[in-house]
Amino acid sequence: MTQIYDRVALIGLGLIASSMFWAMKRGGLAGEVTGFARSAETRNVAREIGLCDRVCESAAEAVEGADLVVLCVPVGVMGAVAAEIAPALKPGATVSDVGSVKRAVIDAVAPHLPDHVDFVPAHPLAGTEHSGPRSGFAELFDYRFTLIVPQEGADRAAVERLTALWQGMGALTEEMEADHHDLVLAVTSHAPHLIAYTMVGVADDLRRVTDSEVIKYSAAGFRDFTRIAASDPTMWRDVFLNNKDATLEILGRFTEELFALQRAIRMEDGDHLHAYFTRTRAIRRGIIEAGQDTDAPDFGRVKKGG
Repeated sequence: MTQIYDRVALIGLGLIASSMFWAMKRGGLAGEVTGFARSAETRNVAREIGLCDRVCESAAEAVEGADLVVLCVPVGVMGAVAAEIAPALKPGATVSDVGSVKRAVIDAVAPHLPDHVDFVPAHPLAGTEHSGPRSGFAELFDYRFTLIVPQEGADRAAVERLTALWQGMGALTEEMEADHHDLVLAVTSHAPHLIAYTMVGVADDLRRVTDSEVIKYSAAGFRDFTRIAASDPTMWRDVFLNNKDATLEILGRFTEELFALQRAIRMEDGDHLHAYFTRTRAIRRGIIEAGQDTDAPDFGRVKKGG
């Protein structure tokens, strides 16, 4: 693998940034990687585990001389971080991000950036329920999609260079327009997370089912809700507040479908239920055929002691 950038700066050192660092090192894709996190504790952990070649004491110091700056902070603070680093950005640098929402990020970040840098937003569709600097690993992006969301008139060389980096880190890449990205992600990620949070909340409220029963018997589907609902609360709060319209549209559709299924159960309309479940099963097959999950029993989990 060839080096793509001489210097990369990672602002925010959680799961995605730490995985990017290990993936760049694995592929020899960057000469030097600097990093910054707002919390002194996170910076200390990063130094302790060798995350980044140099951990800086300010965001401005981290981006100095960087060819690529990646904002790996919650969506709600991206604008403030962009304003902070703008004066220190090198002419010709590319600024990118890894946010789960794109239109709000573009609106928040773009106005702060000087004309002499290229802004190429991106979103890796990869993650786990873990967060923090210790949670990253080089293989996180392997065979997972990263969506590149260039703005109109974007410099093609900058877009292609960033695309090459993501592919070098193992990702499959596609380009997508910002508003369409936000609608697609509302369907595939944002609404499912909200539904998972709700279901786990319902179980917590339903006192007739004890906590120990919920924990012991959760293999029957609930377990997968709890994995999703364990995701970083700050990140997800910001996602919903910043992708409000698309998420509300999808949740409205979800509510309508739920009422229709409720009615089918009440009316004992087995044909409606069977037809609905047959259609949804085909989507699962499509995900497996696209290589985005495994059809191994137990959702591909490795058993303890196995």
